[in-house]
Amino acid sequence: MMAEAGAGGPRLAELLALGRRLWDELEASTEPSSGAPAVQDKVRQGLDALQRAAAMVAQLELFSENEELEEIASADLKFMLLPALLGGLTLKQVDLSRRREHLESAREHFLRFLKLCSNYGLGSFQLPPGTAGEEKTESPQDPAQPNLVAMAVSRAAKIERYKQKKELENKLASMRSSVESGTADEDQIREFYILQIQKWISTSLEEIESIEQELVILRSRDAPRQAPAGPRGPSRPARTPVKPFILTRDAAQARVFGAGYPGLPTMTVDDWYEQRRKQGIVSTPQRVPGASDEELQKQQQETEEKEDDEEALRKARSWDDWKDTHPRGYGNRHNMG
Repeated sequence: MMAEAGAGGPRLAELLALGRRLWDELEASTEPSSGAPAVQDKVRQGLDALQRAAAMVAQLELFSENEELEEIASADLKFMLLPALLGGLTLKQVDLSRRREHLESAREHFLRFLKLCSNYGLGSFQLPPGTAGEEKTESPQDPAQPNLVAMAVSRAAKIERYKQKKELENKLASMRSSVESGTADEDQIREFYILQIQKWISTSLEEIESIEQELVILRSRDAPRQAPAGPRGPSRPARTPVKPFILTRDAAQARVFGAGYPGLPTMTVDDWYEQRRKQGIVSTPQRVPGASDEELQKQQQETEEKEDDEEALRKARSWDDWKDTHPRGYGNRHNMG
């Protein structure tokens, strides 16, 4: 494996070195905005270099699930950091329209890195509860009540990770100069890269937890836009508009009103009732099976009285409407001179 890595080594090492350098510059940047063109240009360059390096590592089959950590050459250990660096740079992209896509992509990179470390027995860690690929082990409980035990365990784990990360950073700082200058021996080089991997394990766990929290917010924000309209009740059939007319007592009165108001049709009460019956608005009493003629006559009389009351009410309202638009004496042509 060392020979295969050495065959493509110089180019692969250069790509990783470029990605690492750009990452370090971005971390130490004093730019006021992460969306500044110069910052995003470095992000794109770093992602391009690291993606090409990751493709070469996959082609070389540099790492395998069937080998032990001792089988990996010390000079090749640094390439295990590629997925973690890709995840870190992916999070530095600022295109808000693709934020969810970037979060999910970064999470996949971090998970790939953690699984690789787990395969080689590097670090003792557990993915945050609810993370994709990690089964929840919490007992069912009321979702409105927080799991205080789990919260306490998580807080303790974060504090411990923070302490370990600071210790690793201090140790790496003391070893960096000898490794980069080429004066370190193989054991020191190996320890230096393993410490870097352990530091990124802590960083990856923190980033995955933050990503999961942000994804929850984004999903809840997008849910109302994607939710289908709620079920609606059956729509009522549109009513046929009723044309205005004058309601009269009989045909003779209809002729009188019709002559005086040729622009407005007239209708007798019987004609109106017949029209309403045809429209299904006014119904005739149904004969109850087994009912006597006396009972049927009583039922019909009650129906007629009810309809007469409704008829009287409608007539009164129609007459009031007519009086509102026709003042007393309207149309009188007598005694005008």
